[in-house]
Amino acid sequence: MAERVRITRLSKKRSAAAASFSDDDPFVNKKRVALGELTNLSNATPLVNPKRVVKTKKVKKFVQANAKTFGKSGTDNVLDDPQMCGPYVSGIYEYLHKMEVEPKRRPSPDYLEKVQKDVSANMRGVLVDWLVEVAEEYKLVSETLYLSISYIDRFLSLNTIPRQRLQLLGVSSLLIASKYEEISPPNVEDFCYITDNTYTKDEVVKMEADILKTLKFEMGNPTVRAFLRRYTNIAQERWKLVSNKTKSQTSNLQLEFLGYYLAELSLLDYSCLKFLPSLVAASVVFLANFILHPDSNPWCSTLQKYSGYKPVDLKACVFLIHDLYFGRRGGTLLSIRDKYKQHKFKCVAALSSPPEIPVSYFEDACFSSHH
Repeated sequence: MAERVRITRLSKKRSAAAASFSDDDPFVNKKRVALGELTNLSNATPLVNPKRVVKTKKVKKFVQANAKTFGKSGTDNVLDDPQMCGPYVSGIYEYLHKMEVEPKRRPSPDYLEKVQKDVSANMRGVLVDWLVEVAEEYKLVSETLYLSISYIDRFLSLNTIPRQRLQLLGVSSLLIASKYEEISPPNVEDFCYITDNTYTKDEVVKMEADILKTLKFEMGNPTVRAFLRRYTNIAQERWKLVSNKTKSQTSNLQLEFLGYYLAELSLLDYSCLKFLPSLVAASVVFLANFILHPDSNPWCSTLQKYSGYKPVDLKACVFLIHDLYFGRRGGTLLSIRDKYKQHKFKCVAALSSPPEIPVSYFEDACFSSHH
């Protein structure tokens, strides 16, 4: 009798567990959807462990209570951003700077001239512009987009391909980057669908394998976004000192989104490949500061200290990205511009900017440690 009761209880538990994963659950029996028919699962109930939330709150209270002990390292506040933790952030970025200069992680800045025969800078720009739109539709994180474009450029630096396979290279690179960065990457079939089924699943998987072999499975490399995060934090701390609280919060959000916008614009231009990701990130912050505060020097000694770049080092890259911002370069590529005209990004793509940057801003002696 006792055995029958135990079996009955187990059966009820199994039934209850099965019921909890009903057909109404958005995470069960997930079907492939068309690019324009993606559902927004942002309202789905997250699977959160209540004990973990309580523990996280306790840790935060402990850190706040011991702020003097943990303190700040330069401008890196552990309370503001766990990824910017003072005790080890310097070591992290020192390591990233070493990684970004490794030849195996760098594309050739002249591969279109020396390797490719059927692919142009304009074709590459069109591909990048399209991938931005795809990443936006699939709600992929920014790092996924940056990595995928890095894979494309590194692959094209080593392999000649016909223009008909350029889009295949793009979706396969985005597939790899999604697997590397995303919690729930899109399926292979989804990437076939967004090309209007121009390529089969087997072709996408074959190209994926070719990319991995060509890059020797070295899929992790620092991107502009990795450095931009730190430089933006430093710039935001700087403007807090000279603005009231309300104005500072608005300005900081604009600075953050404007930095994202300028950084993505840099992805469009083949000429930006000659610059290291850290230099592009520094140039982006320089230009964002200039656009928001044209009457103040965009650079300061703190930014120079933590980036390692003097204003004169940034000059060529800043001018190039400024031309992109004004549409003097890549003006027909609209996905990024339309994306950042949205209110959720503070419409930063519509911000006005002086057409020329004073040359004096690139002179080392024109700023002081107090700015």
